Amino acid sequence: MFLVFFLAGSIWLIGRQVKMPLQARWLLIGLLYVAVLGIHTVLPEGTLLREATGGSVASWLILGGGVALVLVYREVLQRLRARVAPPPPAQGGPQGPFSDAELERYARHIVLREIGGVGQKRLKQAKVLVIGAGGLGSPALLYLAGAGVGTIGVIDEDTVALSNLARQVIHSDARSGMPKVFSAEKAMTALNPQIIVKPYNRKLTAEIAEELFDDFDLVLDGTDSFETRALVNAACVATGTPLISGAISQWDGQISLFDPVRGAPCYACVFAQAPAPGLAPNCAEGGVAGPLPGVIGAMMALEAVKEITQAGEGLAGRMLIYDGLDAEMRVMRVKRDPECRVCRDA
Repeated sequence: MFLVFFLAGSIWLIGRQVKMPLQARWLLIGLLYVAVLGIHTVLPEGTLLREATGGSVASWLILGGGVALVLVYREVLQRLRARVAPPPPAQGGPQGPFSDAELERYARHIVLREIGGVGQKRLKQAKVLVIGAGGLGSPALLYLAGAGVGTIGVIDEDTVALSNLARQVIHSDARSGMPKVFSAEKAMTALNPQIIVKPYNRKLTAEIAEELFDDFDLVLDGTDSFETRALVNAACVATGTPLISGAISQWDGQISLFDPVRGAPCYACVFAQAPAPGLAPNCAEGGVAGPLPGVIGAMMALEAVKEITQAGEGLAGRMLIYDGLDAEMRVMRVKRDPECRVCRDA
């Protein structure tokens, strides 16, 4: 066997000296191994060449099997590491310059006079948190991702159900049972791999809200619970974070920007008390037209883009109301309540 190892070592060293590719050196050593197996298979026992190459084929088969096991183990280990390794950062990064791919992706934004390169840079550097990955969150998240918002957070404790799919277009039938935040992450990064998505698969509570909101520049609330909306509003007021709030019911929707730091009302200024039972049923109780969340959710994303890029006139101090059944839309003024229990000291 010494002769074979000597030949293999010589192949390796000579190949290294002449700068032979690593793959070619392994190939030659593999051919040497096959030749040795051929010698032990063809030549009768006791011949000089068989004795010089180990005398028995069994030892070479054991050696080959051991090497094969090591190679298989190494390949499996590399694949497992690749699966659990964090994804590479988006080219350019939220704080870096635009890559060529990003310039092409956002070309229609950049040529808009109201956005331009400066506004797109603001979107790239922005951090937006969306509360809920349901009816309103689905289109909002997709359009924020498509618009190039650099960091998008989404918090939701729910999982994808079949009854969601008629209106929650970010999810798919194949992802039924998956936590909504991870389903949304898959869809968003598939649409735009240049962004960073931060999924929070948990319930939003008063204990974590303020600390969480502190990490973001803007919050979009797409929940259907008055208690959760009140919690989100209180945390936004405490952290000074602008809040875009949307709501839907059956055929109707509404959206406004609440920002008492800049003189606009907060949510509690307009909705000081919870509605009476049965007056504002949620989607499960009262039903909802499937495309309606898409209309209002897309409006929420548009208002977010305007707020970040400082384009046009936003909805601070105004509430947009949409009647989908009669195809009517109107805007009403809303004022800050100086006696509001939530924002009077803001």
